[in-house]
Amino acid sequence: MKVLKFGGTSVGSAERIRHVASLVAPRGRNIIVLSAMSGTTNTLVEIAQYLYKRNTNGAKETINLLESKYLQTLPRLYDRLESREEALKEIKASFNYIRSFARLDRFTSTEEKIILAQGEIMSVAMMTILLRERGLNAEQLPALEFMKTGDNGEPDIHYIQQHLQPLIDKYQDADIFITQGYICRNHIGEIDNLQRGGSDYTASLIGAALEVDEIEIWTDIDGMHNNDPRFVEGTRPVSELHFEEAAELAYFGAKILHPTCILPAKVNNIPVRLLNTLEPEAHGTLIYNNLAQPSIKAVAAKDNVIAIKIKSSRMLLAYGFLTRVFATFEKYKTPIDMIATSEVGVSLSIDSERYLPEIIDELKQWGTVTVDKDMVIIAVVGNMEWTNTGYEARTIEALSEIPVRMISYGGSNFNISFLIRKEDKVKALNLLSSKLFNNNAAK
Repeated sequence: MKVLKFGGTSVGSAERIRHVASLVAPRGRNIIVLSAMSGTTNTLVEIAQYLYKRNTNGAKETINLLESKYLQTLPRLYDRLESREEALKEIKASFNYIRSFARLDRFTSTEEKIILAQGEIMSVAMMTILLRERGLNAEQLPALEFMKTGDNGEPDIHYIQQHLQPLIDKYQDADIFITQGYICRNHIGEIDNLQRGGSDYTASLIGAALEVDEIEIWTDIDGMHNNDPRFVEGTRPVSELHFEEAAELAYFGAKILHPTCILPAKVNNIPVRLLNTLEPEAHGTLIYNNLAQPSIKAVAAKDNVIAIKIKSSRMLLAYGFLTRVFATFEKYKTPIDMIATSEVGVSLSIDSERYLPEIIDELKQWGTVTVDKDMVIIAVVGNMEWTNTGYEARTIEALSEIPVRMISYGGSNFNISFLIRKEDKVKALNLLSSKLFNNNAAK
């Protein structure tokens, strides 16, 4: 058994949904994880914002526009009248449920999460009806019956295992299973979600719970590329990646895979394959625990980074200086991406401005604070364990024309990171691509 996840663009229109049905139908008794149709979740967020502000007319108008998109999809999706009528009933039920929240006197995040869940619920309903129309015994595995988070907000793996397998066993004659990505229940039973990109996470959690043969993540690009195709011409998909390499790329900007997807598959040794819905025969990218020969695999960029330098000569070599600095970021729950230290200070980077004024104010107790905004982290990823000579030299040489604010090397065997200005990002990506990949295909 495999888990096949399809993102919003893969089910973004009647034609795309029919294409996905054609892909999964011959594949056998697998579990299909679906996102909401592209644009749906953003629109549901917009509806919730209107309801927070008690602008019921704005909410209703937006609901009507989104509903019309779905109603226009149905005639092109199904061949049989009874299928269209069944799907229409499901869609109408979801939108009438969403409209019911406009009548409430009080709208909270609890109601918002219920609304956000409707996108995935509608996708699964439409796909189930389509597969049944095509003669398959397709059964739904409602995510709200097995996907749950604990009181720490993390997925409750034991609960998922205990409740998912009985659902599958209930349908011994099923040809295929379909479930919702992204949505779940929290520890008190309320409808919640796994945050943005959560459909990848859903697929990985299901795969780990059932110990499947493979997890397939289907998008509209043929695997993880060796550079960002939006800024660099001639990028190529990377054939194979170690889980650690994929995690570095996902964290530092490769949008095709959500970072949270990596861990459940990695620890359970389940391969993840990234595939292209529009080019299903393409090899894509295989992610697993096998470590390839030393090599540089890919480059990624993380935007909206803030660099902070704390310099204090009076704290020269003082015991506790770093402890105080780190305690400040811990206090404001702000993670640090990069760090470099010297005898008189420390430079580091963060990616959130939420508590920046408070952090700066507190850090001024320990020294002079300098802040640089609009920075970018360029991550060069591959098997670059420090005894494998030459890789750091090649990357530094490639960026010889770019002013570099910080370099991080040695914290990971799979990543060398450079902090640069936003305006140098595109040039840096192209220089790295030219120097590192021009004459060597990504492995």
